[in-house]
Amino acid sequence: MTTARSFLFVPGDRPDRFDKAIAAGAGCTILDLEDAVKPEDKAAARAAVSEWLTAGGRAALRINPPGTEFHEEDLALVDHANLTAVLLPKAESAEDCAAVLSRMISGIALLPLIESAKGLLKAPEIAAIQGVARLLFGSIDFMNECGIEDDREGLAHARSSLVIASAAAGIMGPVDGVTLALDDPEQLAADCAAARRYGMGGKLCIHPKQVAGVEKGFSPTDTEIAQARRILSAAEDAGAKGAIRLDGKLVDIPVVDRARRTLEQAGG
Repeated sequence: MTTARSFLFVPGDRPDRFDKAIAAGAGCTILDLEDAVKPEDKAAARAAVSEWLTAGGRAALRINPPGTEFHEEDLALVDHANLTAVLLPKAESAEDCAAVLSRMISGIALLPLIESAKGLLKAPEIAAIQGVARLLFGSIDFMNECGIEDDREGLAHARSSLVIASAAAGIMGPVDGVTLALDDPEQLAADCAAARRYGMGGKLCIHPKQVAGVEKGFSPTDTEIAQARRILSAAEDAGAKGAIRLDGKLVDIPVVDRARRTLEQAGG
């Protein structure tokens, strides 16, 4: 969960799609018991998820939020050994997160979804909880609640707040919300690029065809990798001389650290 870039949802009541979703190659595949499942189908979805996990499948699980009639029954699944993570939607307090964590077994990550103004204000507390691996941004619900129509500039503060909360807690960059346009790879690429500039570390996907675009969008480019290698090489040549000059720009410790992270993200 700490390095995943793409997070793909698959409806919990469609077990015929579970293995296909895994094959799409997302960093994290999420069996969804919440938004993707109608109320009358929740029980069947829960049973299908349990059966698939018990048969050896491995994936993350989005449960229904606290305060709903489905939440307590969903909690019966969060201690399954084959879960990689549990997504808590409408996360608005450290107490709600701690309650879910208390039902989970060690090694399963909690991924709170910040989808409301209250959740955003509590993000620093939520991010600091032991067991929380990443913050996820439920941008559509957040926009609806706050009356925001512009999903770029209008969400700048929210995205930056999640990035800062994550950095302060020492966890990886948050995961951006979905792109609703399923057949527009240019829009997806633009959304990924914008989110990455804010410091987001990945993106939620609602269709397998979005996975490859998200993986590419949050991976260092060839140009960035080449420049990172030049920076590290120049720093190594300079030894312990402190700041150096490269291409007319100052290269100091923060710049070198960032170059090192770029190469780590690129796989070496």
